[in-house]
Amino acid sequence: MKVGVCGTGRMGSSIAQRLMAVGHEVAVWNRDPAKTRSLTDTGAKLFASPAELVEGCEAIIVMLLNDAATEAVYRGPKGILTGKLAGRLIIDMSTLRPDTMQSIGTAVTQQGGGFVECPVGGSTVPAKEGKLFGLVGGARGDVGRAMPILEQLCRRIEHVGELGAGATMKLAINLPLLVYWQALGEALTICEPLKLAPDRLIDILSDTAGTPTAMKGRGAVIAKGLSGQPRGETAFGISAAKKDLATAVQFAASIHAALPVASSALACFEEAEAAGLGEADATTVSVRWLQRNASKSN
Repeated sequence: MKVGVCGTGRMGSSIAQRLMAVGHEVAVWNRDPAKTRSLTDTGAKLFASPAELVEGCEAIIVMLLNDAATEAVYRGPKGILTGKLAGRLIIDMSTLRPDTMQSIGTAVTQQGGGFVECPVGGSTVPAKEGKLFGLVGGARGDVGRAMPILEQLCRRIEHVGELGAGATMKLAINLPLLVYWQALGEALTICEPLKLAPDRLIDILSDTAGTPTAMKGRGAVIAKGLSGQPRGETAFGISAAKKDLATAVQFAASIHAALPVASSALACFEEAEAAGLGEADATTVSVRWLQRNASKSN
């Protein structure tokens, strides 16, 4: 199948690599064409605009940074909504506000296209291995069309409702994990007087009832950070994590719900981003909090 990938940041590129690995003819577009080079060098076709990508592919996967970028790429000059959408299938995997998903999805279907939202749980490594967790919203007919592709990208797929439901669920699953990275930094802070070796400290903290599954893959990275060693490739950056927390807090406010813990964690992610760590892995927040407190006590 001819599949387009609109947005080739960390996750979009990883998804494109997976699609190529399982035999699809992949085309790409990104606002910065330089970010498509690793894909075009290995066989992907580059299109000059989102509209041209739509018209050159049967299905298009969209993976964009935030709501503002989404509005620009869908509604801007030569955007997705200016392309010939009849018969095309759009699968949007971005993490957005539910109302944004509803708005762009409705605009696509009004022009004869199919639209499915499928924000995903998981970072770059699961994306390359086809082991994401897909949180799907949309009409059953469109979801049925999307399933053959989604099954190649996801280890588990949950159709949780109509448009906007997937976005809501994605905000919910990201929230406790991102709060945990900040809470872990606070736990490390109160352990600091013990002077335990980083590997041992992380091992102890990981073998507890309060530890998320993500620590299986990221615990070693955090231990490296505590030891001052290079942490390796960013799986999910601080700026992206901050955006997801901010989106959750904003959405909660729109339904008259308070998120006091998430709001506090958001302030800590904003502080880390302001300190120049936006491109660092989200787990850097844990190490930074320990270091921040240590510097204040000296």
